[in-house]
Amino acid sequence: MRPDALCGLLAEPDRLTVFAAVVLGAATPSEVAARTGLAARQVVVALRRLEQGGLVVTVDGRLVVEADAFKEAVREHAPPPIVEDDLDPDRAKAAVLRVFLRDGRIVRLPAARGKRRVLLEHIAAAFEPGVRYPERAVDAILRAWYDDHATLRRMLIDESLMSREDGIYWRSGGYVEV
Repeated sequence: MRPDALCGLLAEPDRLTVFAAVVLGAATPSEVAARTGLAARQVVVALRRLEQGGLVVTVDGRLVVEADAFKEAVREHAPPPIVEDDLDPDRAKAAVLRVFLRDGRIVRLPAARGKRRVLLEHIAAAFEPGVRYPERAVDAILRAWYDDHATLRRMLIDESLMSREDGIYWRSGGYVEV
């Protein structure tokens, strides 16, 4: 069953009320009527429609909810998973970057040095080798990655991925594509 059809079954107030009563343990139409306050005719009509839709079944004379109908509907009609372009040709590095980057921004800094190094090497690639950058330009580039750009700048220097002298920065490490 399609998720929209499933939702349609529960969109009508009487059916939703009857379904809820069955979920909460009402096992017969008379129990459903007593718990919901609906007329017996309304309960029977709603139950018939819920049974036709596969949300309620009768087992040994008792009403039972088919909870798996929801899982099946989602599984059958789930949108295809979003395949993100790998952020790095190396699958292990790409896996690390997927954890710590969302929409081109750092969501949190890795505690493990190895993972932090992978992230910092990726960020260092934003700087052209051989180009000298004033501190303001470095901060502007790093701010696009992470709000605490000063910490990021310090980490890049500590990991020897960037160097600094007299307020001028340049890329001094990391992978360079040739």
